[in-house]
This record gives sequence, structure tokens and C-alpha cells, in this order.
Amino acid sequence: MRSRSSSSVWPAVHEERRALIADLEDLPDDVWQTPSLCPGWSVHDVLAHLVDTALTTRLGFLRGMVRARFDFDRSNADGVRKHRGSSPAETLEAFRSVQHRTSGPPAPRATRLVEAVVHGEDIRRPLGIVRGYPLDAVAVALAHQAAASVSIGGGRELVDGLRLAAADGRFRHGGGAEVRGSSIALLLAVSGRPVRDDELSGPGAGTLRGRLSAQLFGNQ
Repeated sequence: MRSRSSSSVWPAVHEERRALIADLEDLPDDVWQTPSLCPGWSVHDVLAHLVDTALTTRLGFLRGMVRARFDFDRSNADGVRKHRGSSPAETLEAFRSVQHRTSGPPAPRATRLVEAVVHGEDIRRPLGIVRGYPLDAVAVALAHQAAASVSIGGGRELVDGLRLAAADGRFRHGGGAEVRGSSIALLLAVSGRPVRDDELSGPGAGTLRGRLSAQLFGNQ
């Protein structure tokens, strides 16, 4: 099961990139500055970040971190500035050109799928765009995020002592008070993104919301 999930990551990433391009290619220029779910970044900035990470190699990542004095946020900001085109159309064309790449930072392969799906929602949700994500792909990303520490971009501490149950699939994780929601809502919450109150239910939902609010407030 694990091997099959790993081998399917890149095709799923490429499909998510294709779908995002299709959703954005007719977007009016005046909405590209809409704030994304990433604090301080517009939807245009998030797309530039996706271009940056698609072009990143292991060596390039290390060089970027050295230039940023090992400040991860500064390195990301540098990448956004470098790949944010002079117009949204230019950035979208750059993203189109990296759609099929299979490079990335030195991290587990599942993080590429986490990025493709979560950043896709960082862009889509503020714009009111809805995508029906493949459940298998979201489950791979969700399993990774639930097991990875918050310190490296995951959400293990957020879901400690809770049981996650996808209402639209077979995904289950952990034990304790249950938190139930769609696979994408669970992924966003475990990835530190805000979700609507009606997207999570169950006896553990309040605990997860409280932890998520504390994290979001602490990052402001």
C-alpha cells in the first residue's frame, strides 16, 4: 500500500497542477491580489511559490537556505520574489512550463502532494473556486500531515489524542475523541489552515478548532 501510494504521487501532483492552471487561466487580473489562506501572501504570491518549489532541486534548496541564513520563511519569500512575474499571465505561464517536473526540496515525496493540494486550496477558497479532489490523493497527503510535526509543516501536535475520520472516504487516523469532516477539510485543518465551523463535527472537533486557533493566532 505504501509503495503504491509513493509511486502515484508524481502523477497526482501533475494532475493537480493541470487542474489549477485550468481554474486560473481565465481569472481576471484584478482578483490576483486577493489575500490567500497563507498570511501575507496574495493568490499571485502562492502561485509564484508553486513555480519556485517545482524548480527547486536538493542542491538549489540548500543554496537558497544559505543565502537566507537558514531562515525558512525568508527563503520562501526570496523564491516568491524571484518567480513572481510582472503580470499574473506571466506567472501562470511559468507554472504551466513546470507542470510535469519531478524535482523538489529534500523532503518526503508526499510533501509534493501536500503542497499541490493545500496550496491549491490556499488559492481557490478565497476566490470561491471549488474543486473535487481525488480522495486517494488527499488521503496520502493527509496521512503525511497527521504524522509530521508542526515544526516541519505537519500537524501531528494538532491531532494528538484525536481520531480523524473522513466522511467521504476510508481515511482514519489516531485514537480518542473523533473529528469528522471531508477529506479536504481535515487536510486543511491538519495543515494549519482555517476551516469553517460546519466543516468539522464530532466530540473532538472543538479541541482541534481550539488548537488550530491557537496556532493561527500565535503565527500572526
